[in-house]
Amino acid sequence: MRKTGVANLPLHSGKAPHWLFKRMKALAKSLIELMVLEFGKVEVIKRLSDPFWFQSLGCLLGFDWHSSGVTTTVTGAIKEGIRGMEGELGLFGAGGKAKRALETPQEILLYSDQFGLDSENLLRASRLSAKVDSAAVQDGFNLYHHTIFFTSEGKWCVIQQGMNETLGMARRYHWLSLNLENFVEEPHSAVCCDVRTETLNFTTKEVSPLRDASVEISRETPEKVIKEIIKIKQLHMPLRHNIKISDINPEKIYKVLLNTYEQRVSNFESLLLVKGVGAKTLRALALTAELIYGTPLSFRDPARYSFAHGGKDGTPYPVDREVYDRTIEVMRKAIEKAKIDREDKINTQRRLLKFLL
Repeated sequence: MRKTGVANLPLHSGKAPHWLFKRMKALAKSLIELMVLEFGKVEVIKRLSDPFWFQSLGCLLGFDWHSSGVTTTVTGAIKEGIRGMEGELGLFGAGGKAKRALETPQEILLYSDQFGLDSENLLRASRLSAKVDSAAVQDGFNLYHHTIFFTSEGKWCVIQQGMNETLGMARRYHWLSLNLENFVEEPHSAVCCDVRTETLNFTTKEVSPLRDASVEISRETPEKVIKEIIKIKQLHMPLRHNIKISDINPEKIYKVLLNTYEQRVSNFESLLLVKGVGAKTLRALALTAELIYGTPLSFRDPARYSFAHGGKDGTPYPVDREVYDRTIEVMRKAIEKAKIDREDKINTQRRLLKFLL
């Protein structure tokens, strides 16, 4: 699976004022509609999956150029902007911030029933991308926002964000279904941020044996695994990394292991999808695998790198409402012209075909 990038942003409170968000929706609607007409819907999700392009879009729409709110507000503006046009565009959006993120499956199922889409693959992509960024890459950022945009043919991109209140930072994760390879091994093709954190990473290539060992352990009888976990607590092993022995609760882990044992998971992806398997369960499995099999752990943070209408916070200058409204009007006219030109081309082709036949 190709993760296209990660962006780190300072946490900002507050929200976009009503007058600005109304304009953001209108301009986002026009932009997406014109892009679908000119380049196709796959190009739309491809560009949304690019963290640099997405950030530029936030600037164009007049939001803060670097705050965490650009993620939730821009995805919300796009989703609300195309509402009612999804069938016409062949482009859909589900999810959002906090409670809306939890409603993602219901929204996917609703669109799937209405437009005959393949809900199974979309649900799996939504859930797995969230599990990878919250459990398989433990970088200290807790997910609170998850949005998936997808086409009628099942191509998709995911934009989700976590927060680290201690650092006062948010980290945005981008995913794209094109050139799909693997969800759990080196999914990051580019990670763009300025802050690195202490990270337990299950997705690096060198820990492939750890992933396999974790699956094997999850298939063992829970009683056998719990005995090994209790040994770890009794040994008081030196803490060489960010795993705390106090985090390991054998009683709670037993219930999760009972699920994994009964379901007989076949690979690391299916292990992630088992209900209850989260960061703490994976940490326990990692320590147990290290003790039994000597499999290495990885603490490599995937992070490697670190204005048209003004901005809500006045940077680089306050939003000019008159210019913003003029831009929306120009976009509407451009869309109307594109539709007319397209219809003219279709009619010309029809007349030519009729003449040839």
